Order: sequence, then C-alpha cells, then structure tokens
Amino acid sequence: MAEVANRSACIERRTRETDIRLTLHVDGTGSAVVDTGVGFMDHMLTLFTVHGFFDLEVTATGDTEVDDHHTVEDLGICLGMAFAQALADKSGICRYAHAYVPMDETLARVCVDCSNRPYLHYHVPMIEAKIGTFDTPLTKEFLRAFSLHAGLTLHVDLLHGENGHHIIEAVFKALGRAVSAAVATHPKVQGQLSSKGVL
Repeated sequence: MAEVANRSACIERRTRETDIRLTLHVDGTGSAVVDTGVGFMDHMLTLFTVHGFFDLEVTATGDTEVDDHHTVEDLGICLGMAFAQALADKSGICRYAHAYVPMDETLARVCVDCSNRPYLHYHVPMIEAKIGTFDTPLTKEFLRAFSLHAGLTLHVDLLHGENGHHIIEAVFKALGRAVSAAVATHPKVQGQLSSKGVL
C-alpha cells in the first residue's frame, strides 16, 4: 500500500478581478472555514468539504459588483490547483469513484476519474436562473474550472429534481463524496493505477 504523505496544499491567486487564498487538507475531518463573498458558494463549498471529509479554508474577494462569475470561476481554479498539488502524481489512489446523493425530490449523480485528462460532462437542467442572487449557470463554470485544474474527468447528471437549491446542493454533496472516494488510497495500488503505467 502506498504511504499517504501529507496531502495538503495552499494556493494563492491574485488577479485584477479576484484575490483568493485557499488551504486544503485532503485527509481531513470535514472542517470548513469559507468566506468567499458569494454566500451561496460558501454554502456549497462547505457541503463539499463536510461530505468529502476534507479540511478547507478559503478567503476570497472579487468584483462582485459586476457579478459573481469571476469569483466563482477562480474558486474552481484554486480548488482544482489545490487537489492537483496535494495529490502530486496520484500514486496509490483508487482513481475512479461515483456517488449518488438524494435531497428530497432530487437525485444527483457524480462520476469522477482522476485521469489527468480534464473533461466535464454536465447535464443538470435547471428551471431557476437564480437562487437568491446566485446565477445558477455558474455551477457549471465552477465545475469546468475545477475539473480542468485538478485534472479530473467529471460526469455530473441530474436524475430527477425540481427545486434549484436542492439540485445544486445534491451536486456538491455528491461531488465531495465522489472525489473523496476517488482520491482514497487502495492497498493493492502501487504507483499510478493505469495499464500504461502512467496517467
């Protein structure tokens, strides 16, 4: 079994649009301290962290007077970079996982491959354009940035659901569970789990 190193990362990203500091411990307990300036994303990142058993600290400021797009996308970039850094060459991990998460009338499915081949399939039909002040299409932008910078293939599907808040919440919970299972170490995996010998 591959020995688990201290799988942690600290990412700082400053642009003309955002200023983000993010600390991730992959092998955590579900502790979340999140202040992004986008209340709905605070809630979603907390759910991701708690249900994925990570430890995550995030502070962010952004040009939310324009809209939340830059902040949300850059949060995805930073979280992806943190996982990529913490997992290094991805030796010893299970690599694949999936999670189904229900929330009342909603059922979401997230499948993940830690493949170094970023790809997002996102089929989550939404009736609501906004949840509070949050633009619901930004969920896809966050996930695209996250998958790209973490090197993940992500398939995110809504199997059924009606309430927009429930739908996105189920997606983030399922994302946490699926990623947590995919990055867990496996006693039979030596090096990278690939028939080619490299991801």
